[in-house]
Amino acid sequence: MERVHRKPTIALVIRPFQEFAEKETSGGILLFLATVVAIAWANSPWSSAYFTLWGTKFTIGLGEVALSKPLLLWINEGLMTLFFLVVGLEIKRELLAGELASPKQSALPIAAALGGMLVPAGIYIALNAGGPGARGWGIPMATDIAFSLGVMALLGNRVPFSLKVFLTAFAIVDDIGGVLVIALFYTREISWIALAGGAAFLLFLLLMNWAGVQRLLPYGVLGIGLWLAFLESGIHATISGVLLAMTIPSRARLVPGEFLSKSRAILAEFEHAAEEDILTNENRQAAIRALERACALSEAPMQRLEHTLHPWVTFGILPLFALANAGVTLAGDLSSSLLQPVSLGVILGLVLGKQIGVTLFAWLAVRTGLATRPTGATWGQIYAVGWLGGIGFTMSLFIASLAFGDTQLLDLAKVGIFTASLIAGVGGWLLLRFLSPPPQPLLRNA
Repeated sequence: MERVHRKPTIALVIRPFQEFAEKETSGGILLFLATVVAIAWANSPWSSAYFTLWGTKFTIGLGEVALSKPLLLWINEGLMTLFFLVVGLEIKRELLAGELASPKQSALPIAAALGGMLVPAGIYIALNAGGPGARGWGIPMATDIAFSLGVMALLGNRVPFSLKVFLTAFAIVDDIGGVLVIALFYTREISWIALAGGAAFLLFLLLMNWAGVQRLLPYGVLGIGLWLAFLESGIHATISGVLLAMTIPSRARLVPGEFLSKSRAILAEFEHAAEEDILTNENRQAAIRALERACALSEAPMQRLEHTLHPWVTFGILPLFALANAGVTLAGDLSSSLLQPVSLGVILGLVLGKQIGVTLFAWLAVRTGLATRPTGATWGQIYAVGWLGGIGFTMSLFIASLAFGDTQLLDLAKVGIFTASLIAGVGGWLLLRFLSPPPQPLLRNA
């Protein structure tokens, strides 16, 4: 009897992660294609059209109240807020019921992420301290979860499942660090009046959560107000997405027992209804609608919102972000560009810093008894995951745009990000393939 109860439970835990990994893998392909198109476009005879497009003003307003910004800023400060909203929902899920839910579970990914942020930033600072590129120290701290999971997925079942969970968890902790870095160090002059308005919106959102409001529409309306307040406050507007995520309810109205009893009663009514076509049977139509409502009430608003937004972010917003931000002119001596302090700091930070920081801090956490090594994973495989952590891309590009704006330093940072991500991705894949032998087929009895 005990096994019968365990198998469904394990399946329910693993299935969301598998769906998540599959979506990230597909999204990684789109990110790569969008990057190739952006670089090709920016270096083509039509390059002026590329840069003119993203600088075009786009206005939303009613009457005299209007918000007018270049298209690039609408993407980076508007659409990317939805990306950070999904990141916030993933962080919240991991803190409540995932790999970060207990100190023992979270110790290893937290230690790995901490090393993967401090060592790369230290390498970058060592090469750029006191120079014009010093502000970019946060660029090599990031890990792109879409690309890193996509590279790992290419190896299929050669890689232990526990290693995929470890990569996902430490990348999410890395996202937490990235959000904090953006909020604390990459802000303009703060408008305290706008920030007070943002605090008021956040308070109302928390009160709605406390009052048990489950409908997502009110959270969306107040979330827009929160975003506008942060847009005017000087703190980057995307941070409002993470704060909004923290206010979305994580509890469903129907607990599993109530859902089972309610759905069984509804299905019994459906079964005992007259055997007619559903289109003409009102009792069966009512039963189907009741079952739909029961399903909706059994899913937490947090889960519902994440499942709704995730495809839009993965297959729409992130590729559009890459298309708008990855375009860099490669004219001139490329080798000289790679040896500039900014690009070299990014490359060494992401490629060397990540592998050293992730492996060293993870080893120290296990050695001191704070954490345990992932089941079935070797230290060589963890080292290879450290290489994959050097795929910075999305977050690195985002922080680079905040650090350098529209300057030549941004182009140098982009060259460093692309080069480092390519080296880290190929190196991590080769190492994992070499260190992860294919599973042995089961021998059949003669």
